[in-house]
Amino acid sequence: MLKLKTSAAALVANARARIEEVETGDAIAMLDDPQVTFVDLRDVRERQRSGSIPGSFHCPRGLAEFWVDPESPYFKAIFGQDRTFIFHCASGWRSALTVAALNDMGFPAAHLKDGFSDWAKHNGPIDSPAQTS
Repeated sequence: MLKLKTSAAALVANARARIEEVETGDAIAMLDDPQVTFVDLRDVRERQRSGSIPGSFHCPRGLAEFWVDPESPYFKAIFGQDRTFIFHCASGWRSALTVAALNDMGFPAAHLKDGFSDWAKHNGPIDSPAQTS
């Protein structure tokens, strides 16, 4: 069996130690703030199955670094706006790693500490899967 130098859990813990984490209740309170954009890193199938945070922008995990970089041919203009970006995935692992990488690039972002699953547990508003792209 392959012995890794660093586990995925350790990578996430290291990322979480150096990024801004937003608690679920605080994030729910930010939903109507026009200066806050929630960015959903989950796979499109997860969004179709579970729904999404209303108004969230879908950015697949593997494209985040390219979409936020103005010098990339894949840059998305939404990331050039002066606003607060809160990234999330299902449980907070993928978003922690993504936000750590984006912060390393100089892109200011935070992540939803416990992810979409905790948002749903706290009865945060959810667009139904039929409304999710």
